[in-house]
Amino acid sequence: MKYSRIFILSLGLLGSQAFAAEGNTEAGIGGALGGVLGSVVGEQMGGATGAAIGAGVGGAGGAAVGARKGNKTEAAIGGGLGAAGGNVIGNKMGGSTGGMIGAGVGGAAGGALGNNYGSASRADDERESHSRKRNYRHDNGHHYGHKKRKHRRHD
Repeated sequence: MKYSRIFILSLGLLGSQAFAAEGNTEAGIGGALGGVLGSVVGEQMGGATGAAIGAGVGGAGGAAVGARKGNKTEAAIGGGLGAAGGNVIGNKMGGSTGGMIGAGVGGAAGGALGNNYGSASRADDERESHSRKRNYRHDNGHHYGHKKRKHRRHD
């Protein structure tokens, strides 16, 4: 009976992912879903240690699937660490059910934060590259560089 509830929760989260905007929400939902499912599978295979490892792998995979194209690595790291840490803390506080809840919350928070961190990092990079670009509008495609206008006559 316990696993049927988790299955229904997973389908509900998966269905709500279609309505979520691209970005932090999808990465958070993916990290939560992956963390919970990884925790359940890992617990069946290897007890508490397997649950923590499974939550980390599942949270990383789910967050990476939900993240934007350029933010997948950051979201995967955040989702994996959040889900594994949440599973361990939840397991200490509330047993296996607490571990699943912790994996879901940690995977969601880590995936969303990782995705947001990746977006902020890319915005900084774009801002820097715009300041380094030269203005080649008036050189007919030759890209001459800085033209020296020595000894210009004033008539």
